[in-house]
Formats: sequence, C-alpha cells, structure tokens
Amino acid sequence: MIAALTTRWTLLVPILAALVLAVTWGRDIPGVVVVVVSAVLVGAVLSAVYHAEVVAHRVGEPYGALILAVAVTVIEVALIVTMMISGGDKAASLARDTVFAAVMITCNGIVGLVLLVGALRRRIAVFNPEGTGAALATVATLATLSLVLPTFTTSKPGPEFSPAQLAFAAVASLALYGLFVMVQTVRHPDDFLPVEASGAIDEDEGMHAELPSNRIALTSLGMLVLALVCVVGLAKVVSPALESGIASAGLPQAAVGVVIAMLVLLPETLAAVNSARRNQVQIGLNLALGSAMASIGLTIPVIAIATIWLSGPLVLGLGATQMVLLALTVVVGTLTVVPGRATLLQGGVHLALFAAFVFLAASP
Repeated sequence: MIAALTTRWTLLVPILAALVLAVTWGRDIPGVVVVVVSAVLVGAVLSAVYHAEVVAHRVGEPYGALILAVAVTVIEVALIVTMMISGGDKAASLARDTVFAAVMITCNGIVGLVLLVGALRRRIAVFNPEGTGAALATVATLATLSLVLPTFTTSKPGPEFSPAQLAFAAVASLALYGLFVMVQTVRHPDDFLPVEASGAIDEDEGMHAELPSNRIALTSLGMLVLALVCVVGLAKVVSPALESGIASAGLPQAAVGVVIAMLVLLPETLAAVNSARRNQVQIGLNLALGSAMASIGLTIPVIAIATIWLSGPLVLGLGATQMVLLALTVVVGTLTVVPGRATLLQGGVHLALFAAFVFLAASP
C-alpha cells in the first residue's frame, strides 16, 4: 500500500492544475481552452480524492471525513465571497442558492449513492443510527435557522435577515457546528465509526492496513489543499462559460450555483462512494452530512462578516418549492436513519429527491 501512496500522477496533477489556474485566472478563455481546463479540473478532483483517503487513513475516522469536509467547505466559502464581491446585486442570492444546493447534493445525491452502493455490495447498507441521526438533526436545525426563517421574519421586506438576526444566525450556526465537531471527535467518536450488522464496530481488515508514514501523510495533506484550491479556482475560471451556456439555454440564474456546487463537491462524492464500495457506509454518510453541516455552519458566519463591506441585499430565505424539498428531505432522511440499515429502496428514494431538485432548479 505504501508504494501505491506514492503514485506519481497524484503529485503531478495538482501542480499542473496550479499552473493552468495561474495562466487562466482572470482571463476570458475560448471554448477549446475551456475544454482543456475542464479536463484538468477533473484530474484535480481525482487527485484530491486520492490524497484525502491517504490523510484519512493516517489520522483515522472520524477525523478523516472531517478533514475533507472542512477543507472543501472553507475553499467553497472563499469562492462564494469572491463571486459575491464581483457580482453585485445579481449575486444577492448566490450564498443561499449555493448552500441549499450543497445541502440537497449531500443529503440526497451523495447519501443516495452511498446507500445504493452499500446495498448493492451487501444487500443491506448498515450504519450507526446514533451518529448519523445526530448529524441529520444538526443539518436540519442549521438549514431551518439560516435558510427558512428569513422567509418569515418581518424586520425587512423580502426573504432577508436584519443585521441583528443575521448575527444571531451566524453565532448559532458556528456554535452548533463546533458542538457537533466536539461530539464527533472527543465525546462520542464511536458513534461515527463503521458498524457490522450486529451493531458492533466493524473490524474490517482494510481499516488495519499498514499506515502511511508521517512524511507521506504530510505530503498528501499539502497536495490535498493544493488540489482543492485548484478545483475551486478552475471552477471559477470555467464559470463564465457555464453562465453564458446556462443563459443561452434559458435556465434560471440559480442553476449556476447548482453547477458550481456540484463541481466543488465532486471530491467528497467520489470519496464517499469509494468508502461505500469498501463496505464502510458510515464513512460515506459522515462525509455527506458533515459536508452539508460545514457548508451552512461555516458559510453563514463568513457571509455575516462579509456584509460589513458587501453592498446590496443578502437574500437567504428559500422559496416555497425549495422549502418543500428541504422538508421532504428531512422527513425521508429521518425515516432512513432510524433503523440503522437501508436497502436499495432508500437509496433510490434519496436519488429521486435529488433528481427532483435538479429538475426544478432548471425548470422552476
């Protein structure tokens, strides 16, 4: 395994992606170059997944899933703020659209894929309902406080928070996310480890494979950060082409946030599916729900601070269609989590909700 960890392409691709990002950043690029940049973007995603798995294997679970979720989300937040600064009033709903897209992608798209792959692997996907239920409850609370309440507050016209309400939502989001991380890593880490059908912690031999050295782990950590920066940066480089293509197709502006969220979450999606293929469904669910949680718990506080210098409105409240999808996601997610095991049906239901989200984002 140690020899595999030093695979040369995983070291070269992030460096190539960084060079391409440096050459194309801030420039209008023709269609042929967009194709090349997109190919490099896919390579950076695959490299990020590889190095994330190396780091996760070195530090162990649940820290490994936490590292990838936080790393991706921090860079995603930076991308949102950058685009809001340059987008003006057109970007008023960008934070809402991107965060909601991240929640639907993770809680339905990634969760559905993980359960589907896990059920195909062992007929029944088994996970820990205590840890998964705690994560889902935290996601539901964060989403309601930050994305649903602004639609019903009366301090300002439209689906917006007043400054005091935004400050409360930011502090509450950060506090809840910090509390969950403490529970996940310090107080009850066993609730977030893979389990067997009997409920005992899974002693899968893959989890006891030879650990990479500190040097290899640190190298992979550096390559992971570089690859994630390149993923987000290259996503921004190709976003003008995406925006023009979406506008030409007559799709709504919110579809841009959906596409960008999908690109940014590709590393976590592939890592989660790989975990499910190794019969570690719990790790895949940790990645999915942890990413949804981090997307809200870190984005809202940063956006609240950014409003100090951002001009224009900040629209956070969801519309009626989005709230229905969110409520259905929470209900279905709860019914999925409670038994601690799922079949192909549960995976299919979540994927159907994800398909409905994508369809309604394109045709509201």
